[in-house]
Amino acid sequence: MSGDIVTLEVSDHIALVTLNRPPVNALDRAMRDRIVSVFDEISERSDVRVAILTGAGKVFCSGADLKDRPDPTKIGAFHSHNRITREAGNCIRECSKPVIAAINGVALGAGVGLMASCDIFYACEEAVFGMPEINVGLAGGAAMLNTLFGRSLMRRMFFTGYRVPATELYRLGIIEACTTKENLIPEVMKLAREIASKSPIAMEYAKNAANMVELMPPRDAYRFEQNITMALSKTEDAKEARMAFLEKRTPVFKGR
Repeated sequence: MSGDIVTLEVSDHIALVTLNRPPVNALDRAMRDRIVSVFDEISERSDVRVAILTGAGKVFCSGADLKDRPDPTKIGAFHSHNRITREAGNCIRECSKPVIAAINGVALGAGVGLMASCDIFYACEEAVFGMPEINVGLAGGAAMLNTLFGRSLMRRMFFTGYRVPATELYRLGIIEACTTKENLIPEVMKLAREIASKSPIAMEYAKNAANMVELMPPRDAYRFEQNITMALSKTEDAKEARMAFLEKRTPVFKGR
């Protein structure tokens, strides 16, 4: 069933999204469609405050399924293919809730793109990252790599297909943690629970701000954030946070 190729489990305000297309979670049209529908659902669900994206098995995502290429003789096929390919990443970046990547193994090509669309990155020690398109006569993914890596490493990966181990990304400060495979999800869950404990309305504004200020000059970005602070100061959650601080208790947020 199409729903099984990307599973969604929700518990305690945390959504666990798992790529589940054996053997290597390669992305085809059906899987991309499912990713879009899952993250659009997460954006609208009031019982979700944070999401985790991971993969089933030993591979996070091997990238695009080369057997699922558009027919170059069919007019519009490539545009349609490219559109859903873009949206599979955009739906994660534009998700109203923070998304944590839990990279459980190899992440290649479009798999790196899915990771780059997330907000925070964790990986296990077995994980490696690469953009091997050049090795199959293609060139794509520089925009994804550019959000993660410095100029030299990005171009080395892009021009040669070089694969970088998770340990090196941790050394460079690109990922937050490099854990054993067994500890990956438990460690990510700790962070997810911390995020889920915050005001959900403030967190949605924070996610929007984090995305938008990347695109703005500093002066405009700061003004944008000030407007958010002004709007949030009038919410019930802001009042509850202040009262809880003064009363030295845990706040109880309602998302209003």
